[in-house]
Amino acid sequence: MTSERPSGLEDHLGYWLRRLSNRVSRGFSDRLERRGVTVAQWVVLRCLYDAEGASLLILAATVGVDGGAMSRMVERLAKKGLVVRAADPTDRRAVSIRLTEAGRTLVPVLAREADENDDAFFGVVGEPERRRLLASLKSILAKHEAGDEFPGKTLD
Repeated sequence: MTSERPSGLEDHLGYWLRRLSNRVSRGFSDRLERRGVTVAQWVVLRCLYDAEGASLLILAATVGVDGGAMSRMVERLAKKGLVVRAADPTDRRAVSIRLTEAGRTLVPVLAREADENDDAFFGVVGEPERRRLLASLKSILAKHEAGDEFPGKTLD
C-alpha cells in the first residue's frame, strides 16, 4: 500500500471544465426557458436550420443521441409547432424533419441568445485566447470522439 497522497480535486482540468460547463449551460438554459425551449431542443433546431429535411437517424447521429431519444425530441418540437415530420419521397420507411416557419424564425433569435451567453461567460478573455481555447477543446474532443456514437445517451 502506498502512502502517496492522491491528487486533489482542484488539480484536475475535468473538474474545472465541468464547473464552467455547468455555469454556462445553466445561464443558457435560463435564457432559452424564456423563449419556451430547452438547450437540447435548441441543438436540434439549430441542426435543422442547416440540414433542412434531415432524416431522424441522420439528425440523431449529428446531435449524438440514439434514434429513440431523437424521436421523442422531435415529437416535443412538433407539439410546439417548430418542426414537422414528412414521409421521405425516396424511402417510405424514412421520415424527414423540417422546421416550420415559426421554427425557422426562432433559430436566429436563439442563436443571438447563444452568442450573448457566450459573451457573458467568455468575454472576460480576449478574442485570441478565446480562439485558442476553442481550438484546443475541439482538438481534445476530436481525439476522443473518433468512432464514439455516445451509446445510450439521451436528450433532456
